Amino acid sequence: MPQSNIIITGAGQRFGYHLAKAYQQRGFQVYISYRSHRPQVDELQAMGVDCWQVDFQNDDEIQGFVEHIQKHCSSIRALVHNASDWLPDNNDLSLTETLARMLQVHVQAPFQMNHLLAPLLRAHSQQHGQCADLIHMTDYIVDKGSKKHMAYAASKAALANLTLSFSSMLAPDVKVNNIAPALLKFNDYDDQAYRLKTLKKSVMEKEPGWQEGIAAVDYLLASVYMTGRTLHLDGGRNVS
Repeated sequence: MPQSNIIITGAGQRFGYHLAKAYQQRGFQVYISYRSHRPQVDELQAMGVDCWQVDFQNDDEIQGFVEHIQKHCSSIRALVHNASDWLPDNNDLSLTETLARMLQVHVQAPFQMNHLLAPLLRAHSQQHGQCADLIHMTDYIVDKGSKKHMAYAASKAALANLTLSFSSMLAPDVKVNNIAPALLKFNDYDDQAYRLKTLKKSVMEKEPGWQEGIAAVDYLLASVYMTGRTLHLDGGRNVS
């Protein structure tokens, strides 16, 4: 039986990298996009992951990545939109440029790719008698908002809303869901004071690690019934 194909955007580092590595090791053929070259990309390529450099600010580059997938895949088991950009509203760009940048990465790119790759997602269901999956990585602050990252929060909220539309449009062949993390893993450069402050925001008061996100993807792929919903990975911040 041919390998099932999984597409993960923004997988050159952090969660996307670990998710790609996990699924490639399980026998899937993983295709990733990455914005900047890092040693992790070389590691994934050595494992057999198909790595494609894409700037999601450029529609032509998004189209090129899609055409690459269409050329090499007759079907797609899962498409995970993990690519993200986290700009504060107070940066070197204007407010208009900041919002446009956030919407391009978190809304325009997934919107474009979902429509173009929907036939390959449906093909998996038709070939294997098993739903394909479309997963949007959103954010805890979709339900909370942000004083310093309004553009980012609004764009992730728009992505969450796309889940509702695509889940209706692609059912019953494709399940479409969100994963909304707060903290999965600190950056190496995060200082101790910041880490302690962040941990206190949730009732669980822990750093769950990448496996928590991978387990959420596992759950959604294993489910036969869940669509149009959000898995909240926030350690109980809503009740803290």
